[in-house]
Amino acid sequence: MREPTPSPVASPCFPPVAYVCRGARRYAPGTPSQAYARVRLDPVVGAAIADAYVAAPQRDERAYAAYAAFCRETVRQYHLLVGRTEFGGLGVTVRIVDEDPYPDVASMIDDVRQRRLKVFASAASGNPHPYLSDGENDMFRAVHDVFGHAASGRGFDRHGEEAAWLKHSTMYSPLAVRAMTTETRGQNCAQIFRYGGRRFAEQKAALLPRLFSDPRLVRAAVAAEASRLVPR
Repeated sequence: MREPTPSPVASPCFPPVAYVCRGARRYAPGTPSQAYARVRLDPVVGAAIADAYVAAPQRDERAYAAYAAFCRETVRQYHLLVGRTEFGGLGVTVRIVDEDPYPDVASMIDDVRQRRLKVFASAASGNPHPYLSDGENDMFRAVHDVFGHAASGRGFDRHGEEAAWLKHSTMYSPLAVRAMTTETRGQNCAQIFRYGGRRFAEQKAALLPRLFSDPRLVRAAVAAEASRLVPR
């Protein structure tokens, strides 16, 4: 995740990284196809999600089961990401660095195509997570950049972050998706609609209302929009 900025139109799309998409399909077979280039985040919805995130407590014990599932599944995805190709892994070399390593999504995608990735260290952000360790947070940043952005073909603006959340949600169980939504959709919306992209939102271990944590609602809306645009 980066520092997305508000934008009236979606940023340009790019071809999803093929080997990443194949790995994601192996990990989560049967995932429905989705036109991620069509995904948009309505500003009214985004502002409502931001309000819900800001209003949530920093930590909520009722969220811990979802976060435990989220951690387990993130570690499993990370092992797929960095595992050796001869054993079914994607062979990506991940480096944790002390500064934000990429000025834009194109720079990151160039690295991913070469099976390498740099991740801005959680420990260097000055924004500790109330549940995740720095190592767990770093693992999630790595898998989300790859299985969210590189696999969806979308960047770091508000629409790209929405598409990355939707794509990456296909690799999590329904329980874990609720925590993953807080970590992505919730934080990004707070950053964009509350803080104007000027700073990161405070990290939290809490759950957003189910209305904001259900990817099926967004998939249905995207499918309906695609159907509306098909010539009759």
